[in-house]
Amino acid sequence: MSLKSKAIASAAALTMVGGGMTMATTMTASAATPSCGGSCINIFNHQFGNYHQPQFLLDVLRQGEKVGQPIILFREANSDPAEDFTIADQGTVKDFLAADLVTPALALHYADSEAWEVEYSPFGVQSGLCVGIASTAVQNEGVTLQPCGVSSKTVWVSDLQDDVNALFRAEGIPLINGSDTNFSHPFVLTYPTAGYPTDLPRPQLKVDNITGESHGDGGIEIGSVDSNQLWTAIPGAIHA
Repeated sequence: MSLKSKAIASAAALTMVGGGMTMATTMTASAATPSCGGSCINIFNHQFGNYHQPQFLLDVLRQGEKVGQPIILFREANSDPAEDFTIADQGTVKDFLAADLVTPALALHYADSEAWEVEYSPFGVQSGLCVGIASTAVQNEGVTLQPCGVSSKTVWVSDLQDDVNALFRAEGIPLINGSDTNFSHPFVLTYPTAGYPTDLPRPQLKVDNITGESHGDGGIEIGSVDSNQLWTAIPGAIHA
C-alpha cells in the first residue's frame, strides 16, 4: 500500500526553514542528472560539507540497480545517475501508520514527525528501490537499496516534529529508520566515523544509535548530535 505523494516545491520557491534562504540563487553545487532535473533531491552529510558546498552526495555503489546494493557518498556530479533520488512517498508518521508501513509503537513516539521514502531514480526513472535496510534496525546495519512501499525499513523519520520541510533544513537533521524500536537512542542514518568518501573500498552508510540527546517523541537537541548523523537535501538539478 502506497501513500499519496506530496509534491516537492520548486527550487525557486522553496525556502530553507533553518537557514532563512531560498534555494534558487545560493547553490554552488552541481548534482542530479538533467534527466532527473527538478524532481530529484540531493542528500548530503554535514561531516563533509554544508548547504553551500555539500561536496559528497548520497550515491548507489557502481550504479547497481538491485536489492541489497550498498549506499555510499560520492563526489557531486550532474552526470552521475547513481546520485539521482526522488521522494517516493512523503507524509507524517501517522500517514505511514495508516498505510501499514510503520508500527503503532513508532507512531506513538513520532506521530507528527515528517517521514519519507527515498527512491533511486537514475536519469529520472523510478526504480522501485528505496534507501533502506534489510532487517529491523540494529547497530551497524548496512544501508542498501530495498523494495519501496513494502515495510518500515525504507521509511526515514525526521527527529523533529511538525516541520514539513525538515529534510531541507540548512543545519541538517537526524533521520531515524522506520523500523526503529529504541526510542531513547533511536537508530539513525550514519556515515562511518573512521571513513571518508574517497576511501577504497567505499565506506557504506549504516544505521547507528543517535549520539545526541533524543526526547523520544520527535524532538532532538540538534547541537548535541555528531555531524556524521546530520543530513540535508537540496532539490533539483543544481548548477554552478
